[in-house]
Amino acid sequence: SNYIIQQILNLLIKKGARAAKPGEFTLRAFLNGAFDLSQAEAVADLIASDSKASHDVALQQMRGGFSNELAGLREQLIHFASMIELELDFAEEDVEFANRDQLKTLILKINSVLHRLISSFEMGNVLKNGVPIVIAGKPNVGKSTLLNALLNEDRAIVSDIAGTTRDTIEDELNINGIIFRFIDTAGIRDTADIIEAKGVERTLERMKQAKLIMYMVDALQTPDELEEQLTDLKKIEIPYLAIVNKADLFTNEQKEAFAKQDVLFLSARENIGVDELKEALLAKVNLHSINTSETLVSNIRHLEALKNTEQALANVLNNIDNPITSDFLAMDIKQALHYLGEITGMVTTDDLLENIFSKFCIGK
Repeated sequence: SNYIIQQILNLLIKKGARAAKPGEFTLRAFLNGAFDLSQAEAVADLIASDSKASHDVALQQMRGGFSNELAGLREQLIHFASMIELELDFAEEDVEFANRDQLKTLILKINSVLHRLISSFEMGNVLKNGVPIVIAGKPNVGKSTLLNALLNEDRAIVSDIAGTTRDTIEDELNINGIIFRFIDTAGIRDTADIIEAKGVERTLERMKQAKLIMYMVDALQTPDELEEQLTDLKKIEIPYLAIVNKADLFTNEQKEAFAKQDVLFLSARENIGVDELKEALLAKVNLHSINTSETLVSNIRHLEALKNTEQALANVLNNIDNPITSDFLAMDIKQALHYLGEITGMVTTDDLLENIFSKFCIGK
C-alpha cells in the first residue's frame, strides 16, 4: 500500500538516505564520462517519446550517432587549429603549416554537414513534438465532429448551433508511428460576439503556426465559395488539405463540381473517408519514408549551437583569402570548436547542466 511504501521511505531517510534529484543518475553518468551531454539529453527524450519515430530518433542519439558525427568534425578542425597555432609560434619565419586551400575545402565540407543537420531540425522537431494540424473552416461545417471521428471519442462538443467552438481544442493521434496534434478551432466568420471574435482571432493565429491546415467546407457551400476561401488561405503560405464534409448528403452533380478541385470527400458523422484522410495527412506532411537511422536534430539547444558553428566557419571562409594574420583564423576556428563542444558537453556551465537535468523525472 502507499502507506507502507511511505513508511519504508521515511525509515530509509532517517537512516541517512535521501530522495534522488531529477536526472541525478544521468547527470552522474555524464560527469563520470559514461556518455556525453547530447546522449544524456536523449535519455530524457527517450523516456518522453510517445511514438515509434520519436523513440527511434532518441535511441539513435543516445547510442552516439549524433555525437560520433560531431566528433569527426571536431577532430578535423582541431588538426587545422593546431597547425595555425604552430604558425603563430614561428610567426617571425613567415611559414605556413596549415594549407589554406585544404582548410577551405574542409570548411566547405563541414558546412555541408552542418547545413544537413540544421535542415533536419524541422523533421526532428516534428517527430519529437508531433505534427501540428489545424482544423479550420466556416462555422458548423463539421470541424469538431471530424476531430471526434479522428480520435474515436467525443472530445469536442458538437452542436447544430453555429459558433459552438469558441476556443481551440487540442488532442493527439498516433498515425503509423507519427504523432499528429490536431487543433480544432472556432469557425471563421465576422461576428459581433466578443468572445467568439476572440476565438476567431486565435484560429487565425494557430493557422499561421501549423505544419498543415485541414480546411473544411460542407454540402451547403459551392465550389466557387471554396475557391474563394482557399484563395484567402493561400496568403498564409501554410500547406493545406481541402476537405469537403457531409459528402453523404451530396448529389452526383455536386460531387462532380467539387471533384474538379483537389479535395478530399468524407462524412465525419458517418465515419466515411476518415481512413483515407489519415493516409492523405501522412502523404501531405511527407512522413511516409522517414529514415530514423540518420541523424535528426530535434533539440533547439543543439540547433542554435550548430547555427553558431556555421557562422563561425563562415567568418573563417570570409577571411581565409584576406591578408589576415593567423591568430584571427585561429580565433574563429576555436569559436566553432567551442560551439560544437557546447552540444556534447565539452564546454558547459553549472547553470546549463541544472537547466537540462532538472527536466528529467525522479530516478533517472
